[in-house]
Amino acid sequence: MLHVKPSWKNWHLLTEKGRQIWAFKPRSKDIEEHLHNVDDISDEDIARFAEDFQFDKSGNPNSGDQVFRNTAINAKFREFSGPIPQSSNPEEQKVIDALIKGINYYSYLQSEDGHWPGDYGGPLFLLPGLLIASYISGTPFPRAHREMMKLYLFNHQNQDAGWGMHIEGQSTLFGTVMQYVSLRLLGVDKDHQQLIKARAWIKNNGGATGIPSWGKFYLAVLNCYDWQGFNSLFPEMWLFPKWLPVHPWRYWCHTRMVYLPMAYCYAQRIKAPENELILSLREELYNQDFAAIDWPKQRDAVCEKDRYTTLSPILKWMNFFTNSYEQFKCAWLRKKSTDYILKYLNAEDEQTNYINIGPVNQAINSICIWHAYGKDSTQFKKHTARWYDYLWVAEDGMKMNGYNGSQLWDTAFATRAMLESDLGKLFPATIANSYRFIDQSQIKAEHPTHAEFFRHPMIGSWPFSTPDNGWPVADCTAEGLSAALAVHHSGLVHPAIDVMRIKKAVDIILSYQNSDGGWATYELTRAPKWLEKLNPSEVFADIMIDYSWTECTAACVISLLEIQETYPDFKNSEIRKAIGAGLDFILKQQKADGSWYGGWAVCFTYATWFGVEAISKARGKGYHDDAILTDRINIASGFLAGKQKADGGWGETFESCSKLVYTEAAKSQVVNTAWALLALMAADFGDRKVIESGITLLLNRQTHTGDWPQESISGVFNYNCMITYANYRNIFPVWALNRYCKQYVQRK
Repeated sequence: MLHVKPSWKNWHLLTEKGRQIWAFKPRSKDIEEHLHNVDDISDEDIARFAEDFQFDKSGNPNSGDQVFRNTAINAKFREFSGPIPQSSNPEEQKVIDALIKGINYYSYLQSEDGHWPGDYGGPLFLLPGLLIASYISGTPFPRAHREMMKLYLFNHQNQDAGWGMHIEGQSTLFGTVMQYVSLRLLGVDKDHQQLIKARAWIKNNGGATGIPSWGKFYLAVLNCYDWQGFNSLFPEMWLFPKWLPVHPWRYWCHTRMVYLPMAYCYAQRIKAPENELILSLREELYNQDFAAIDWPKQRDAVCEKDRYTTLSPILKWMNFFTNSYEQFKCAWLRKKSTDYILKYLNAEDEQTNYINIGPVNQAINSICIWHAYGKDSTQFKKHTARWYDYLWVAEDGMKMNGYNGSQLWDTAFATRAMLESDLGKLFPATIANSYRFIDQSQIKAEHPTHAEFFRHPMIGSWPFSTPDNGWPVADCTAEGLSAALAVHHSGLVHPAIDVMRIKKAVDIILSYQNSDGGWATYELTRAPKWLEKLNPSEVFADIMIDYSWTECTAACVISLLEIQETYPDFKNSEIRKAIGAGLDFILKQQKADGSWYGGWAVCFTYATWFGVEAISKARGKGYHDDAILTDRINIASGFLAGKQKADGGWGETFESCSKLVYTEAAKSQVVNTAWALLALMAADFGDRKVIESGITLLLNRQTHTGDWPQESISGVFNYNCMITYANYRNIFPVWALNRYCKQYVQRK
């Protein structure tokens, strides 16, 4: 039915309890067995790769996840054969038919364990870190993986021969140097035409001395940059008294868990041994002789194409102090700090089953564990097994995902989308499977060392990906709880998540609320905002503390509102107080034009949907002044209606996120359109034609199978790096169509 290229058929996605491993010609479906028995690949297979994974990014840099989707659909797809509700209105019938077709298609992408796999790539600085870990430890990937990685990197080279921070980004020194180095580590000759052009780009932009600090770090580990050119990470900081506002335990957990292993590498001055490749790279990357570079002068050098944030005067002063300290550091204090850091790294590994919180610290932790315990150690072998959890195959090659997947997040959204109206009940097996995954993904035990290593309590929470990853997240807990309640209300399953577990989830959500009334991501905000003055990254903003966000807050408010409706006697006053404070936070975040800025997706349409959804659900229930809520909803609706394009849809580019100003795409996007429609329907917007024209666009964009096209990138983190959510193109159009059916078709 769908076109599947020959070598696509040899790549199989193995799944187990949310774990996702791409395997080339696997002998069985067992993940552990495959990891111990990786077959080699023939020259004929390699030649076929080059043909079957050609990808032209000029039209759209975003792959359509065709390897997974087309092979999955071709293997088992059937047209929906159940009873289809009928409407006397032909236009309404089109919506019903499209919705059922959309849910039916998407149900066939569900894995046996109940979650929806999908591409979660996009950032281009992730895979290089993993390849450096692989190289320095002498642990190469199988040939099939290496060839696919080469294809991915070449496929995403920009027309100017550089690479960006992410697949849609303009070329940067960070992106270009890291992809260049990756290709050389993968065995590509320096005289390859695309590398010759990339090398010219690097040298024309000042050479690798101007790479941002994360790039300096990776190059230093690779022995292609001198550690003297890197600002001190002052490992002794981890020994500071915990009450100090600058102690790293107060950092946002992603920042904490990246700079922790970085500090170990810095303290140990880890670097690859010199060899022919390293010596050659030193010549290829710089505009002057490597040995003649004044390295201390390069510490703050950053190419202007890369700079998103500027180092503050406070940080420069601190760097002066810590860099000076390195000249007379106390040996026993340095050892004490590195011993503590290694103990912390071991705890993070054990707490996450060696997955780690994300791809950057997975790569750097691997380097640290290799250095501390050796290539043949049990700890390092557990790390290398988890490298494969981060890799994803699509028609553009093999990439590194921004997490070990978005399993729980996507499954919770998909479940709620399908159950928005009674039409979702036509797919009981799909709902039962997703519920089983949601049930299994709720975290039911605490880590013994969670308090010692600054972790937020987690019993009752849900993670973003899998319970093995085990990092609880506030809005993932809210979405998991909302999805569980939706399934319970549907009557399609016997509830496995009992009242006690639901109440534990509520307790966790309440425990996450900040003093400003909002909710952050993984933890409470632990430090004042001025700590952002110490942001050393140059390429990301707002990374130092865990900020409250509109979307996170709205998700938690919505979930608590649903708990109030279902369990009105459970912590009634406490929950009502939390909802009221959350609403106040959301209202304060609303901009004068009625919009909200989205910190986790592109961008104003996304956050405005969340804001309107929460306020609309709270209206008329005594949580806030209804006149104020109604006025804010109307302003938000006016904002969205004013951004509707002539074709009836909505579309934003990723620059909305980085520039903090609504930046209209040339073409409407189905995901942005769905978010806008969900918000307008939640608001009960008066102009039905605005909604109908948006619905028409979704109907017209749907493919004959029930899918929607993969359009522009839709996810973001830290303002400046975009990330793919391949499942959004199905989840949100289905949700919008389903809400339309509930409000305008089934209401009759």
